[in-house]
Amino acid sequence: MHTSIPARARRGWRRALAVAAAVIALPTLAAPALAMPVHPPHRALQGGFEELMVPSSMGPVKVQVQWAAHGGDGALYLLDGLRAREDFNAWTFETNALQQFANDNITLVMPVGGQSSFYTDWRVPSNTNGQKTTYRWETFLTEELPAFLEGYGVSRTKNAIAGLSMGGSAALALAAYHRDQFKHASSFSGYLNISAPGMREAIRIAMLSAGRFNVDSMAWPWSPAWLRMDPFVFAPQLRNLPMYISASAGVLGAHDNPDSPIGMFNTVNAVALEALSMVNTVSFMARMNQLGIGAHFNLPVNGTHSWGYWQDQLAAARPDILAALGA
Repeated sequence: MHTSIPARARRGWRRALAVAAAVIALPTLAAPALAMPVHPPHRALQGGFEELMVPSSMGPVKVQVQWAAHGGDGALYLLDGLRAREDFNAWTFETNALQQFANDNITLVMPVGGQSSFYTDWRVPSNTNGQKTTYRWETFLTEELPAFLEGYGVSRTKNAIAGLSMGGSAALALAAYHRDQFKHASSFSGYLNISAPGMREAIRIAMLSAGRFNVDSMAWPWSPAWLRMDPFVFAPQLRNLPMYISASAGVLGAHDNPDSPIGMFNTVNAVALEALSMVNTVSFMARMNQLGIGAHFNLPVNGTHSWGYWQDQLAAARPDILAALGA
C-alpha cells in the first residue's frame, strides 16, 4: 500500500537532512584550523612534576619535568650517565635534584634513555646489539625538545645544561655548539679528553658493557664527528661560557660505605673511573688555561664515580646556574 508523505513532513525531513549534511561537513570545513595544532599550555602546577612524551626522529621520548616554582621560562637540562635507563632519568631517584631546585624559578628538564649515546647524533644504528633506530640525541635536545617545551612556556634561549660522566662531556659539547640555547654548562666527573691515548678503547669497552653498543657506529676513530665530541678539541668554542667543572681524585669519602662483596667491587670500579675522570679533567683544565678561558673548577681529593658526589656537585653548581639564568 502506497502512503503519501505530507508536504510539511517532506519539508521537515529536507531541513533535517540539510542540518545533518552540515554537521558531517564540519570536520572538513574546520580542517584548516585543526591542521595548525599548538602544544598544550603549561598545564602543571607551578613547581609540579610531570612526565611528557615528546615526538622525535627516534620515536617518542619520555622527558621528566619539574616546572619552575614561579612560572619562570628558564630551564636546566640534566643529562644521565652511560647506563641511562629507559624508565626514569637517574637524577630523579639517585639524587635530591628535585628538592634542590624545588623553590627556584627554573624548570628541570630530564630526558629519559640514551644509554651509551653520548647524547650525540650517530652515524648509523649500533651493529652489535640490533639497534633499529639511529641515535639523534643532539637533534632531539637542541631542536625537537626545545620546540616542544616552548609550548609550555619554556624559553629556547634561556637554558643551562649539566651532566655526569658521559653526560658531562655531552653537556659541554651541546653548550659549545648551541650557544644561543645554553647560557651555562656543568660537567661532573666527565671525560674531557676523549682523544687521549687509550681513551677510545676504554670507551669502547664501557659502551659494550652498557647495552652492547659499538663506538664505531657512533663515530669513526678520530673522524671529524669524533673530534667534534672531544672537549679538549672544541675548547676554544667555550670562551665566555659560564661553566662549572668537577672531578675527584678517587679517594674514598663520605658516600663510600661498601658493605658487601658486590658493594666493594662497585666501589673499586668507582675509584678507577673517577681517577680517570680526574686525569682527563686536569688535562682539560690545562688546555683551558693555555687558551685563557675561565671556568669554575672544583677538584677535591675525596670522591668516587658515584651519585652521592654528583648530588653534592650539583648543589655546589646551583648558585652559578641560577646566576647565569638570572633566576
